[in-house]
Amino acid sequence: MNTRVAAVAELERRIGHSFNDRDLLERALTHASVGEGGSKLRHNERLEFLGDRVLNLIVAEALFARMPQAAEGDLTRAFHQLVNYQACAVVARAVGLGEALRLGGGAAKLGMRDHDKVLGDACEALIAALYVDAGMAAAAAFIVAFWADQFADLKASTQDPKTALQHWALARGLPLPKYDQVSRSGSPHKPSFVIEVTVDGQPPERAAAGNKQEAGRLAAERLLAKLGDVPQKAET
Repeated sequence: MNTRVAAVAELERRIGHSFNDRDLLERALTHASVGEGGSKLRHNERLEFLGDRVLNLIVAEALFARMPQAAEGDLTRAFHQLVNYQACAVVARAVGLGEALRLGGGAAKLGMRDHDKVLGDACEALIAALYVDAGMAAAAAFIVAFWADQFADLKASTQDPKTALQHWALARGLPLPKYDQVSRSGSPHKPSFVIEVTVDGQPPERAAAGNKQEAGRLAAERLLAKLGDVPQKAET
């Protein structure tokens, strides 16, 4: 068994799927550079197009389910953190895609087998191949399994601002943030609340919104943005 055949077998073992359509798998693993010398081999760019759309849908569905209180902007930021060629490259390395790729001689010599963009594109092509070979459930299972660590990292980075501010204060031995209603204006049907949040030793921040909860969230978000450069108190 040659090196690449062994790498393809290892790839299938890692992802837990043996392809029924071997030509489809080979196409997913074939970089466009293979055809640069006039070869008519089919490469993975069309599959990459499809895989990107499958990945978008599965990640969007997962975020929608996992972040039920998140606003559209928060969901969008989380989505773009998970769906990009760097995130795909992380998964590609985890499943051994680089070793299984078929590259043109020039691309191989240039080290493209470990290039983030090449790996990211190949990962999307692999997702499409899984979708075509075994259906959406197989593609979704792959994404959920191999994006798990990135979803876990995302949980901390997309934390609700009020919770994040609370953790910021507790980590520094400070009392919990205090929220006060400064004013209420507008009609009963369209009110506007101004909420002020205070953390001991820091200037307060205010925000206005149509309800107290959202105004408090915005105020916490503004204060967190300012606290980003505030050093943690030294332990005594």
